[in-house]
Amino acid sequence: MTRRTPLVLAAALTVSFFGLHPRDAHAQAPAQASIARAAVIAVADSALVAITRGDVVAFTDLMVPEAVMFPTSTRDGVTVYRLRTREAQRNTPMTGITERGFAPQAMVSGGVAMVWYPYDLYVNGAWSHCGADVFTLVKSSGQWRIAAMAWSAEQPPVCEKHPAGPPAKR
Repeated sequence: MTRRTPLVLAAALTVSFFGLHPRDAHAQAPAQASIARAAVIAVADSALVAITRGDVVAFTDLMVPEAVMFPTSTRDGVTVYRLRTREAQRNTPMTGITERGFAPQAMVSGGVAMVWYPYDLYVNGAWSHCGADVFTLVKSSGQWRIAAMAWSAEQPPVCEKHPAGPPAKR
């Protein structure tokens, strides 16, 4: 046994005792990533709930003050987009809308995240359109907030309706 062996052994025991083994870090990373993905999907879910309730204040409170939205639509093969600020959205009434997302996918890296959320939308109980909402989120003061949101407005077969069928009448 060399003079270094006890030091190496002591270091290994200390690292193992305090849970700092590299193997542990790799085991925790997927769990932490899963928690982060669930957190950003929860923000996107909250946005759709606020839209369906017609609560523009709750919807825009999920955003950073500088947030922007890009509604897009395609007609006759031509896609156009508009730009809407958080403030403009806050002053636009949302009534009679039922927006339901399904099968969200989230990606998170540090303080930035993206949620891809297919949805369908009904206005006053009547079919309107479907598409995908794309939320870009940033972490601010420990909370995930919407920095940008873009969405498509399409008709099947380009997009899918919600797999549960039409929403229940309100």
